Parts: sequence; C-alpha cells; structure tokens
Amino acid sequence: MVKFLLLIFIYSQSYGQSIAKQLDSVMQKNFPANQPGAALLVAKNGKLLYQKGIGLANVNTREKISAATNFRMASVSKQFTAMCIMLLEQQHKISYDDNLLKFFPNWNKTVGANIKIKHLLTHSSGIWDYEALIAENQSKQISDADVVNLLLKKDAAYFIAGSAFQYSNSGFCVLEQIVEKASGLRYVQFIEQHIFKPLSMTNTSIFEEGKTIPNRAMGFAKNEKNEIIPSDQSVTSATKGDGCVYTSLNDYLKWTAALINNSLVNISTQLKRINHAIEGTTKANYGLGWFNAVDANNELALYHTGSTCGFSNVVKIIPKNKFTIVFFSNIADNHKTFYEVEALLKQNNIDESEFDFRKMLELTR
Repeated sequence: MVKFLLLIFIYSQSYGQSIAKQLDSVMQKNFPANQPGAALLVAKNGKLLYQKGIGLANVNTREKISAATNFRMASVSKQFTAMCIMLLEQQHKISYDDNLLKFFPNWNKTVGANIKIKHLLTHSSGIWDYEALIAENQSKQISDADVVNLLLKKDAAYFIAGSAFQYSNSGFCVLEQIVEKASGLRYVQFIEQHIFKPLSMTNTSIFEEGKTIPNRAMGFAKNEKNEIIPSDQSVTSATKGDGCVYTSLNDYLKWTAALINNSLVNISTQLKRINHAIEGTTKANYGLGWFNAVDANNELALYHTGSTCGFSNVVKIIPKNKFTIVFFSNIADNHKTFYEVEALLKQNNIDESEFDFRKMLELTR
C-alpha cells in the first residue's frame, strides 16, 4: 500500500512538472524575454500549478515581470466596483432597486426614474457610452464625475432599462459615484477599507494621477509594423469604476480565494439576485462585474476580460473545484495567449468547464 501511494505521489509530481513545462513553452513562444510580456497563474483544488511572469514590466528600466508586478486591470476592475456595491447593500445603505434620481436629482426625470442600480450592475441600463460623448479635442483625463456630467445632458437612453444587454463602461463609472454618495467616503478610501485591507491585498491600488503605483507594469502596444510602442495612458485611463485597479498575481490570488470562500459575500447567491441572461446566447449571463454561466450540475463559472490601450487581461474562476486562470499582459489587444493556455488545460483535464465564454462574448458584440 505504501509503495502504491508513493507511485501515485511520484506520478502526481511528474504530471505537475509536465504541465508547468507545457505552460512555459506557450509563454516563451509568445513573449520574448526582452520585450513587454505577461504573467500567468493557474490553480486548482487549493494547489498552485503555475505562477510566473515573462518579459519586461518596463522597457526603459528593464524591470522583469514577476508574480508581484502590478498590471492595470481595465474591465477586470468592474468586479471590484460591483463588490463595493454589494457591501453597501449588505450595510443597508443602498438597495439594488434604487434608481438614479436618488443619487443624482438632476438626471433626466424619465431616464433617471427607470434606471436602477441592478441595471448598471448587469449592463442592461441602456445608458449612453461616455466614450461617444467626449469632445474630439479632449486632452485632459476625465473622471467618473465628469462621466456623470456628460450623461446628465442626455434626455434619453438607448433602450428601456432591463430590456436588453449592452456592455457599458458608463454604468460602472456611475456606480463609482454611487459608492461615494452612499458611503460618504471617496471611492479609493472605501475600496481600501472594505476590500483591499481585509483581504491583505497590500500591493493593490487604484490609479490616481501623481501617485506612485508600486511594482507597476507600463503599458505597450504593437503598431502596424508589429513594433512595440509605449501606450500606457489615454483620456479615459483615469475613470475608476470601470477600469482603474492595479494588481498582481500574488494579490489577485487573494481576491479569488475570497470569492471562492465567500469571505466578503456569497457571489453565487448574489448572482441569483442580480443577473441578466444575455440575448443571443444559450447560457451566458452578466452580473456584478462577471460574465457567468451555470452548468447542468448547477455549478458556477465566472469569466471576464480587460482591455485598454496598453494592457490585456483575462480571468476565469470555477468556485466548485477552486479552479482559477489569471492572465495579465502589458501589451494591448493580446488575449490570444490566454486561449492557448485554456486549450492546453482543457486537453489535460485541468480546466473541466463546459463553457466557451469566448464564443459567448462574440455574440454580445
């Protein structure tokens, strides 16, 4: 019996090493060590199967990417803003059914009365895209408050709130302002006090102009000649509710553990309250900063991408078996490596989810 268990242990160890080598091969194929690159984490059933960075966090300083490197999360940040709202709801400071007029009395009365917090959390508000409202000569970065001021000028929405899914950065900028109005704290203060500090996410921060971000990766892109060029900031890079979190593999693992273990809220229970079935898909929903789906066994899968001028991120969590893939890259429009990793993990029966979120997302565009 002892010999049999020893053989199982040796096989398990060699199998783990084999997966790590295969993941190394995928990462090395896609990211030269002397260019901007990526960080990858894979975990399952409480075991860390892979956690490495490759490439440069900063081309100028030649600092290498590691598990401690902080990347701009872009839309992966939305799950943190949604958590702020969930915590305020638990504190009975807001209701998911509160409409915009409660927080913004100057909003158009018809539009403001129809759009509720739950619609913002599910991209079903019909609220205008603020990117389309920014002046062409805008050079100064806009804030979440600026977004609200732009939206206050509109006397209509794209559609009746709750009737359709349309992805909206605007909605999460509005949620950032609701966090401030309902809590009496600045958004940065609230998220630090109620999420980052309780979860010991000590190196995670929110972008604020003039403030230093430790272990910061700088953003890059590829031009039409496939050359690497700097691309770290834009006029929309300072809005907090929809994309301003900077975090690392080390700290994001703490976040996923909190979601899996229901340390702050029970995400599955909350999604049953706040979810929108995405039209044109068979199983995909959106709620609380997550594309999500439930399989035939009622098991939940969570997924989100994050794209901005200099970063590409994808995260996937299956709470049942504590499965997590985290992919952060400081190169824009660069999600393809994640899908190579996902395919490899499926081939090795590590990723057991039945959902192809990539195809589901294509139906939402």
